[in-house]
Amino acid sequence: MILRYANKKDLPGVLSLIRELATYERAPDEVTITLEDLERDGFGETPLYEVILAEDDSGIAGMAFYYCAYSTWKGKCIFLEDIIVREKERGKGTGHLLFDAVVMKAREVNAKRLMWQVLNWNEPAINFYKKYNALLDPTWVNCKLTEDQLRTYSPPRELTVQR
Repeated sequence: MILRYANKKDLPGVLSLIRELATYERAPDEVTITLEDLERDGFGETPLYEVILAEDDSGIAGMAFYYCAYSTWKGKCIFLEDIIVREKERGKGTGHLLFDAVVMKAREVNAKRLMWQVLNWNEPAINFYKKYNALLDPTWVNCKLTEDQLRTYSPPRELTVQR
């Protein structure tokens, strides 16, 4: 198994893994990202994310998808969006290799924190993270506005932000 950073040619495999995860998480219709989005956002002028791939003789076995975040209390952080290991590759240590690679990346960039989320029903993932003595914080509530909500929201007043 080798670990390497993804390049543009890997994006179809990255998207395939994203779709595989969405199916596992019972939300296959929620994936709306395209190859063009991934290329623009990951390999454009200001890359917004990085992907570390785990690859063996049969191809891409898994990936870690992460980006830089910033805490007003701590400073630079890494947010691990997803670790995805193909179903047929699970149980071979690939997830541990990918997680360890992201930990090392966080150290390399002097991140103050590595953060991620896990669905409360995903016992295999929860047990995986417990092996690292990860803090599973029950005090924070995840919040979001969907793309549709962002597009249809009307602020109660007109806003201008000056540069």
